Amino acid sequence: MAKPKLWTRDFILVSFINFVLIVVFYLLVVVIGSYAIEQLHASVSQSGLVVGMFIIGVLTGRLAVGQFIDRLGRKRSMLAGLVLATTAVLFYYVEAGIGFLIATRFLHGVAIGVAATAAATMVTDLIPLSRRGEGIGYFSMSSSLATAIGPFIGIYMMHHAEFVAILTLCFLLSGSSIVVALMLRVPEAQANDPGIKPLGFSLSRLLDRKVIPICCVVLLSGLCFSSLFSYLNAYASERGLNEAASFYFLAYAITLLASRPFSGRLMDKRGANIIMYPGFVCFAMGLVLLGVATTPAQLLLSACLVGLGFGNMQSCGQAIVSKIAEPARMGLATSTFFIFVDAGLGFGPYFLGLIIGFIGYSHLYILLGGVSLFSMLIYYFVHGRHDGELMRIQRA
Repeated sequence: MAKPKLWTRDFILVSFINFVLIVVFYLLVVVIGSYAIEQLHASVSQSGLVVGMFIIGVLTGRLAVGQFIDRLGRKRSMLAGLVLATTAVLFYYVEAGIGFLIATRFLHGVAIGVAATAAATMVTDLIPLSRRGEGIGYFSMSSSLATAIGPFIGIYMMHHAEFVAILTLCFLLSGSSIVVALMLRVPEAQANDPGIKPLGFSLSRLLDRKVIPICCVVLLSGLCFSSLFSYLNAYASERGLNEAASFYFLAYAITLLASRPFSGRLMDKRGANIIMYPGFVCFAMGLVLLGVATTPAQLLLSACLVGLGFGNMQSCGQAIVSKIAEPARMGLATSTFFIFVDAGLGFGPYFLGLIIGFIGYSHLYILLGGVSLFSMLIYYFVHGRHDGELMRIQRA
């Protein structure tokens, strides 16, 4: 029996849109702090707020769109987010002080949160259920590529071009995503579906309680991962490994891209546990190795282990959410998943920064390796012990 088709026209288009959204996010995040300090004469704390306000905006956008997406429609929600994101890029051209820039970052974050949540919800409906793990794995590769390409372009342009040129590239990329979104033909939930609750602001309308337990595991993993893009450069400088550190996320992305086709298929055949348990261990090993690294080879090996671990765990976690969520609440469940991911990535640097002053970078990474193993124990109780039963039900 032939496998249902995965690489459809619309699947590729949605993946492209997601790639553009993440590229623009990471491209700006590596340059906006320096721009605020050098051009707007912001303090270091203000530049940190400029960077962090985007994450707050993304969280706000995800919370806002979660209960509306299945009612308004995936495509319309995505288009609204993309148009708002493209418009927000234009506001960066206006030099009206640090307050205006912070407001622009918040608005841009809201727009990206809305559009990215719509894209992630869309793609679950475009992937055949029997290939859900594989499909979401491939879709997540668009984000993985963007996390390597976005910062690379941003840092390169920061040294070879004016800030206006960076903004123009972001505007063109954002505008192209609107054109691509107009070409989409995607399934929509029915507004009168009994699974879609009336509008309101209770917890059950903002978050899908059914997926919160597995999302808590993802939040802890995201918190651990946030230590890498926040403090890796400072730690590498302390160890004299700056050059190797510049290739860290490239090694991470290459490893993830190489492993993703196999991990997705394996999850569909054998269940989530066969990916998640080794993932927790690889992630922990990568963090601990980073904490004791003294050579470039050790640093890059750490990146590969983190790619095998966290990179595959994140896509596997999204696949788990898509399988346990009710079809009529898929948009809300997807929004809930990414809210927890963003919370870990966004607030992690602040909380970890409070610890660094007491234990230092090296011991922080070793400690976070232990947190990853502790997360594996939580995973067992909230999902791991039930994964086999879920697989049997879906195959019945």
